[in-house]
Amino acid sequence: MTEQSRITRYATPAQIHGILRHQVDLLDTQPELAHHLPPIMLWGPPGVGKSSIIRDLCEKAGIGFIDIRLSQREPVDLRGLPVPDGDSVNWLISGEWPRDPASRGIILFDEITAADRSLQVAAYELILDRRLGNLYSLPNGWLVVAAGNRAQDRAVAQTFSSALANRFCHLDVEADLDSWCQWAAANQLHPDVIGFVRFRPECFFNMNGNIEQGWPSPRSWTRVAKSLEHAGDGLNEDTLNLIVQGLVGAPASTEFLAFRRWSKELPDVPAMLRGECPVVIPERADQRFAFCSSLAHHLWKGPKNQQAKRLSQFFKISKELTSDFATLVLLDATAAEGDSLQEKRAMEVFCHPDFEDWSLKHGKVFNQHMENVA
Repeated sequence: MTEQSRITRYATPAQIHGILRHQVDLLDTQPELAHHLPPIMLWGPPGVGKSSIIRDLCEKAGIGFIDIRLSQREPVDLRGLPVPDGDSVNWLISGEWPRDPASRGIILFDEITAADRSLQVAAYELILDRRLGNLYSLPNGWLVVAAGNRAQDRAVAQTFSSALANRFCHLDVEADLDSWCQWAAANQLHPDVIGFVRFRPECFFNMNGNIEQGWPSPRSWTRVAKSLEHAGDGLNEDTLNLIVQGLVGAPASTEFLAFRRWSKELPDVPAMLRGECPVVIPERADQRFAFCSSLAHHLWKGPKNQQAKRLSQFFKISKELTSDFATLVLLDATAAEGDSLQEKRAMEVFCHPDFEDWSLKHGKVFNQHMENVA
């Protein structure tokens, strides 16, 4: 597959976020478009964050989110419960469907390809027509999205009927290392994990091994980072290593744990940001990846009255890096969870007096990177 065909075939998390946010905003200003916007179907392997993209979007937009796992439902859960009423039957509709006409949100039919055909048929009407007979209509402020695995993803996958498939806008999702690293940096995930997957991108997502146990994916690396963050003094190193192996499998965990051993020999990055030790850039490639992730991770940590000092030291340190690593550090340093915090950090970095000198040295590579991302 050529690079151009790969670009046109797969949607990045940022692109999916942009498409869904566009539809959400359209329904906010023009709710009459509800029956004209096609529902989105996200296709991709397990663990790439399909449902997380939608959940995060809803949280940022301040709208509702309903996650329907079709594979765990019965048709009556969707259609409602029949209740005899004399010579007729009334239906009790599930209380999870939104009732407020002014409400906004996204309903996600997750694992739709793992559901058998009877469940898919039960979901057709709500997905395609936004209603359940004459009993219920979905408020115009709600989008309908579905997600599932493909047959080649080695997961349970039922085929779609042509009628259902033809109503969706289909987007294929793949594990995207750059997007995940930016998200991980914004959420302050453990820098060892971010540094490692950048150093060994082959270990970021790999379904070629034993997928009946732990295997590397964006989801499992996120859990590794959380495990490292919360290990504290309650787990010794050997036990923590077992957890890592249980999450990403033996091959990836062996490489990651070796990477961590080398990363522990790094200079004291927080002390370097405080100006308490000389600037020393590691020579080894793996240590340099770990160093850069740690540098961005610790930039915003510590007393606020020392933030100006840390920023000055940050530019002093990053000017000693090669331009490719300096670009990664700057992007991670300006990443943040929430638009307002991200804008604040970007202003502090890009308006800093030392940014002009940084840009003279690294600006060409930084601008090329931003053009490639765009």
